[in-house]
Amino acid sequence: MSEPRWSVVIPAYNEARRLPRYLEEVASYLRSRGEPWEVIVVDDGSTDGTGDVAAGMAARYSEVRVLRQPVNGGKGAAVRAGMLAARGAYRLFADADGATPIGELKRLEAALSAGADVAIGSRAIAAPDVVVRARSHRVAAGRVFNALAEWVGLRGIHDSQCGFKAFTGAAAEDLFPKLATGGFGFDVELLLRARARGWRVVEVAINWEDQPASKVGVLKDGPRMLWQIFDARRRVAREERRP
Repeated sequence: MSEPRWSVVIPAYNEARRLPRYLEEVASYLRSRGEPWEVIVVDDGSTDGTGDVAAGMAARYSEVRVLRQPVNGGKGAAVRAGMLAARGAYRLFADADGATPIGELKRLEAALSAGADVAIGSRAIAAPDVVVRARSHRVAAGRVFNALAEWVGLRGIHDSQCGFKAFTGAAAEDLFPKLATGGFGFDVELLLRARARGWRVVEVAINWEDQPASKVGVLKDGPRMLWQIFDARRRVAREERRP
């Protein structure tokens, strides 16, 4: 079996309703490219049959695999598991809700082809052919969180939290084994490590549309995410310190 050009990792927790549409979109898009590909759905301890839905798709597409986590470990843990199982020359993780159309992969691919090691989708950069639709309270919360992320070390990155990020195989194999943040704040640790280890990170404007039934709640998850990013800053500073 040929090594895939692209591996797409989709972390999914109780996404039985939203996952089928996006998974079909992803599989159809990758198949249309005429290159070897794979999709890895990580069922993060779902209780609504998400794993069975994904398995049904895997029965139709040999390129789709399902990893079942026995308990809910958080989005960061699910992405890490999927990326450690991936084999592609390029590796993307994308949210199961389909907020970012899979066709936006081509924008990140162009950045990687131009020399980036990590290409991150951004809802905060304006571009003539890009439209971002988000509810006002999420925009405000995102601005506050990203300002804090810049303060802890991600200067120049305007949107650390968009769930659409791509990596060269080499960068993914270096970064994901070290990722320790299991929850929603994992992106900050990932980007801090990428910078500390000398990988080139490029932010790319993408189309994005807010989806109903978001798994991230400003009040519910905000305080925990803040703790996670400060903890990640301490961990990365300690572990990536050079002699």
